[in-house]
Amino acid sequence: MLLERFYDSALAQASYLIGCQATGEALVVDPNRDIDQYVEFARRRDLRISHVTETHIHADFVSGARALAARTGAQLLLSGEGGEGWQYAFAGDAGARLLRDGDSFLVGNVRIDVLHTPGHTPEHLAFVVTDTPATDRPMGVLTGDFLFVGDVGRPDLLERAAGIADTMEAGARTLWRSLQRFTALPDYVQIWPGHGAGSACGKALGAVPYSTLGYEKIANWAFGIRDEETFVREVLAGQPTPPRYFAEMKRVNRDAQPVDGARREVAQRPARDAEALLATGTVVVDVRPTAAFASGHIPGTLNLPLGDSFIGWAGWFLPYDRDLVLIAETAERAAGAATALAMIGLDRVRGWMDVEALTAWRESGHELETIPQLTAGELAARRADPSRPVEVLDVRAESEWTSGHIPGVRNIPLGTLPDHLAELDRETPLVLQCQGGGRSSVAASLLRSHGFRNVINLQGGFRGWVAEGGEVER
Repeated sequence: MLLERFYDSALAQASYLIGCQATGEALVVDPNRDIDQYVEFARRRDLRISHVTETHIHADFVSGARALAARTGAQLLLSGEGGEGWQYAFAGDAGARLLRDGDSFLVGNVRIDVLHTPGHTPEHLAFVVTDTPATDRPMGVLTGDFLFVGDVGRPDLLERAAGIADTMEAGARTLWRSLQRFTALPDYVQIWPGHGAGSACGKALGAVPYSTLGYEKIANWAFGIRDEETFVREVLAGQPTPPRYFAEMKRVNRDAQPVDGARREVAQRPARDAEALLATGTVVVDVRPTAAFASGHIPGTLNLPLGDSFIGWAGWFLPYDRDLVLIAETAERAAGAATALAMIGLDRVRGWMDVEALTAWRESGHELETIPQLTAGELAARRADPSRPVEVLDVRAESEWTSGHIPGVRNIPLGTLPDHLAELDRETPLVLQCQGGGRSSVAASLLRSHGFRNVINLQGGFRGWVAEGGEVER
């Protein structure tokens, strides 16, 4: 048996290939939309992808299950559990086999047993893997978003992200029962989860890629709770706000998974196009680093620097019903950004412009905008001077703000900032602050794109404030 883990750090998402080296067959579990990576790996290892499946209807990325099965001719296997409303609408057209609790199938000599593990979602499955030439006992379990290293899948997404009312508590109770059943497996089985640290699918995911059930019984908070009522209360407390795009992903992955992959090439547009694009409602996204954007950018553009946080903030702020054009330093970075956007279904990228767009903007008689920067010391001085009023806005998560913040500052987490624009003073200088200066830079660009002029970024964020000896309120 062969096991290969594919990890996308931008999504904090893991998918797996299980191969039988005796027969050359392979199963891919929870593929994301970048299906080329699985095809290329299988080719290098002389494997044929014969089966494709997923643990559940994903909320944080576009699934590549249907596309990968179509590309390779593999059998598509999907959950038949969950009841009405949680059935895959395209299963019949895609020729999928529906899996239910207690089913099993073979990938060469590797046996996969199906467990229905609802709670995170009603249709969720886990896959118990047994390498039958070696033993009739299981080696590990692909747990998807049911059980993580150090945490369990959150049961509140259906209500908080998908808008399905009164499902949080019921989901938590179902998750509790799934965990009790799961503990009957041997302690030695390995746990291969669908996400790692940084995912919004839980609140305390570990950074270690694998674990065992026995270790999780010792170290995972969920197994330390002995009664259902306490578990329900604890699992629902402190969950991070789900990104805005999660509801769209649920719809896409249940109803109409795409049959193409994520990798994109993007056509370059003339540098002078920016003015006309902005005038017609196209969203122009500048993917350069925050420092470059702050030193000079085209008014009305949004800065989402390309990196591990790019997909998350794109999912919060970019619309699915409008065209997108990128500003990037190179064609490679533009293609990388377009591919990343496709991973969450933002497919309306209509080209890219290089930094000559900024020169063309100036040559057309327009000024570039900049975002002023303040150090912690300068901010302290401004706050102590009544003649120079300033308002500070902390855009970190609520849990970060609660654990320590600059005295008297308001907290609006970055993802929810568009919902609070009408509450903000457009006249008083507004200093944006986060932990280290990254999120606040994005917040500053967001406010600028909505017409706020008096916007300043706090360099070094709260970390710099503490380092300078600034007062902290808890």
